[in-house]
Amino acid sequence: MINRVLIRLKVIQIVYAYYKNSGKSLKAAEDEVFFSLSKAYDLYNQLLLLMTAITHYAADRVSFLSMKLRPTESDLNPNLKFVNNRFISQLEKNQQLVKFAEKSKFNWVDNSDLLRRLLDTIEDSDIYKEYMSQETSSYEEDKELWRKLYKAFIVENEELDSLLEEQSLYWNDDKSIVDTFVMKTIKRFEEEEGEFQQLLPEYKDVADMEYARRLFKSAITNAEEYRTLMSESSKNWDMSRLAFMDVVIMQVALAELMNFEDIPLSVTLNEYVEIAKCYSTAKSGSFVNGLLDSIAKKLRESGKLNK
Repeated sequence: MINRVLIRLKVIQIVYAYYKNSGKSLKAAEDEVFFSLSKAYDLYNQLLLLMTAITHYAADRVSFLSMKLRPTESDLNPNLKFVNNRFISQLEKNQQLVKFAEKSKFNWVDNSDLLRRLLDTIEDSDIYKEYMSQETSSYEEDKELWRKLYKAFIVENEELDSLLEEQSLYWNDDKSIVDTFVMKTIKRFEEEEGEFQQLLPEYKDVADMEYARRLFKSAITNAEEYRTLMSESSKNWDMSRLAFMDVVIMQVALAELMNFEDIPLSVTLNEYVEIAKCYSTAKSGSFVNGLLDSIAKKLRESGKLNK
């Protein structure tokens, strides 16, 4: 699940923190890179569990309405299609997710106000109403419902984002990336896999773990070289007056550019320019793009870059 987009962002965050908190050792900072990545995987599991928690809340609501002093006909004979959603039934029995939930200290049940508001929003939506009115019923329809609901009401939800940020500072910038993995997981589910359906692994392979380790170490240990390259290529800029985040982003970008020959130059430039646009100043994207491109050209001319 943890891809290089997320790794780049985490390395930049930890490199930034390493300089701001100078008392931390290089080894401790490296350990934090991997801890922060593991927290992203925790978030992935928690967002899968959120879908089951909403469904459980809906089931409890159905039970409560049936016990009213004067229940209506719909209270006594509710439409249980949403509550009995087969995709959710499979998800809540998933062996990997069950094991994660058993060890997790965070529980969605403790956040009933959020669950209630999410469920209210879902039940008021056309997506829900159309689903509940359909006479047909299939696993694929059940799965498609949650793909639509997740995209519509969980991907961008300020209340949910605030709650997650309170739970972990590491989740502050993770959710938009992790959301894409949750959506991918929904799409990958197959009914015949039952409780043994594989979730996305924490890392695709050992190579990505090694990429994270090498990228971080190179960014720190070769910092003087990278900053010299920046200074030499920014003739009209005073390095001391640049946004520090821009410096860190370019420092990590140069670590990738000069140490990972298998990654195309265009990929490296595009990825770090996008990060600069999102996490630094309004002008950072164009500035980082121009400076990195200039450095790359000089490195090619000197024979230090062969891509």
